[in-house]
Amino acid sequence: MKFSVVITTYNRLDLLKRAIDSACNQTIECEVVVADDCSSDDTQSYVQSLGDKVVYHRNEVNLGHAATVNAGVAKATGDWIKFLDDDDYLAANCIEEITSAIALRPDAVICSCVAAQVDANEVELSRTPQVGPGLAFYIPQADIHYGMLLEVVPFGTPAQVACRRDAFLQTGGWDSTLDANCDDIDSWIKIAQFGDAIFLNQCLAYRTIWPGAYNQKFSLSRRLATNILMKEKIYALVNEEHRVKIPRFQDIKNYLKLHWSIVALKQKNIKSFLSMIEPSALSPQSWKFLVSAALSRRTQGNNSQVRKFVLIES
Repeated sequence: MKFSVVITTYNRLDLLKRAIDSACNQTIECEVVVADDCSSDDTQSYVQSLGDKVVYHRNEVNLGHAATVNAGVAKATGDWIKFLDDDDYLAANCIEEITSAIALRPDAVICSCVAAQVDANEVELSRTPQVGPGLAFYIPQADIHYGMLLEVVPFGTPAQVACRRDAFLQTGGWDSTLDANCDDIDSWIKIAQFGDAIFLNQCLAYRTIWPGAYNQKFSLSRRLATNILMKEKIYALVNEEHRVKIPRFQDIKNYLKLHWSIVALKQKNIKSFLSMIEPSALSPQSWKFLVSAALSRRTQGNNSQVRKFVLIES
């Protein structure tokens, strides 16, 4: 099994160097691909100076994040792709741990891990929650979208996720119309149609939280609209055996409006709050879903809402 780490970048050379180092210094050998969205800084000269340590692709013009991910995967030759944005980095044993878990579950097409969220000085701020039991477990394909709908199966950001390259290509890649606004989540939803999922309750990646992050440029109302779109896609893919248990989609939509209204209020963004809040979003069902989602995120290590959290034993 061969792994390719695909690093997307645009005009952030100082951060990119750290990402490249983390990929090149893995405890097992992997291919490192840098996909450059036509940077105007010294990215090209630096990456080319690394010689055959790195495979380099440069867009002829600026195409955006999603198209650059697709270009990087097209350039990669690995059986599995580990995604990485230039402002994030990997633990040295990331690829080794993922490879070991995949070897025990060959039907898996997507794998996620715990990530530490760090500031610009690499000081840890928090960690993404553990999901399910043990250090490694898998979820059968039939249960994945049901778990995603209930928010007990959060694959997370590119720093956390790896996927099988053939499954990625079958989906047509990342959607440029979403470009950095849930384009990753949209991809995980589609990839999960083709096989099982693996979760590693180990911190194997580091995600930088800072004002320059791509997702900071989107308004709350736009993020709400995209969240609703993602839930629609997940809802349509829930396996038939789970459909009798899922709430009405309108209730899910109202819950999302309530959630993002509260986010706006916390940020003291009164204009966004007033534009998103609706009487329907204040329904008892919306509050029930909100509380359930919050409790689920806090107790994911012992969550039993998904039918099969199956331990991977070596």
